[in-house]
Amino acid sequence: MPILLSEQDVRSVLTMDDLIECMQTALVRFAEGRVRQPLRAVTEIPSHRAFFAVMPSFIDEPAALGAKLVTVYGGNVAQGLPSHLATIVLLDPETGALMALMDGRYITEARTAAVSAVSVRLLALPGADTLAILGSGVQARSHLEAIGRVRALRDVRVWSPDAERRAAFVREMQARVAPPIRATASAREAVEGAGVIALATAAREPVLFSEWVADGAHICAVGACRPDQREMDTALVARARLFVDSRVGALNEAGDIVMPIREGAIDEGHIAGELGALAAGSVGGRRTDREVTVFKSLGMAVEDIAAAHRAYEKAAARGLGRGFVL
Repeated sequence: MPILLSEQDVRSVLTMDDLIECMQTALVRFAEGRVRQPLRAVTEIPSHRAFFAVMPSFIDEPAALGAKLVTVYGGNVAQGLPSHLATIVLLDPETGALMALMDGRYITEARTAAVSAVSVRLLALPGADTLAILGSGVQARSHLEAIGRVRALRDVRVWSPDAERRAAFVREMQARVAPPIRATASAREAVEGAGVIALATAAREPVLFSEWVADGAHICAVGACRPDQREMDTALVARARLFVDSRVGALNEAGDIVMPIREGAIDEGHIAGELGALAAGSVGGRRTDREVTVFKSLGMAVEDIAAAHRAYEKAAARGLGRGFVL
């Protein structure tokens, strides 16, 4: 009998440390060609400046099959709802039968930050202890938690356009993490001298410029996920050693990469490699302590299905979830 897992069920069985390791394994499987997933199908909803995406994936080891159905409605925030909502359908890879339906909102939130943490572990300087976060929403919170798992942070700075939201972020997160957190009046003030920068905004135009970024910094860019959106200026992308989760996805959907290519500032060869290939050791990472590195993340179905499979196994072992009959 299939089971239904709520967000609380999923939260109770997936820790960030577990997810970071799970995501690194999933990325390596993808790099090794042991994952089957098409480019996600995206349906735009112009009346709400929103979109609906379907993200299926099959992983051969450990065998997992399923799909995430995700919506992104920026206007939801004003209604007190999450901008990103998702449901994950998990199927039996032996028969195709339904195994589980689960809330995918938390998985989307947490696995995105866990993948960024993998990039920090592999690309940021070992002594990087200052984190700048542009954005103060769900992804900003999860990135602070995840990056703090792989680097001993000494100083955290946050900026977003809304001063009240910046202040609320500091109040909430300071009660949950050890390093001091401070809100800054500008994005530039937040990022100058930072060893790690997390971009988690809803911006459609650059909020981070090359001239602000110190040599040796590592950037996790997760906010812009459509070809007409970007968080970084062209000069920064051209300057950096650039890694992506999926080369095909990045060249089709990542405005931070698509637009500099259109401008003639870079070409497809500027992508140094996929993060999974770096984790597997088949692509070289940082070359010097002064090199700026960028991980441009779009999110992949393999990440969602690997996380959902892990949640299902742990929930089943604990007897969590409600059985249902279709």
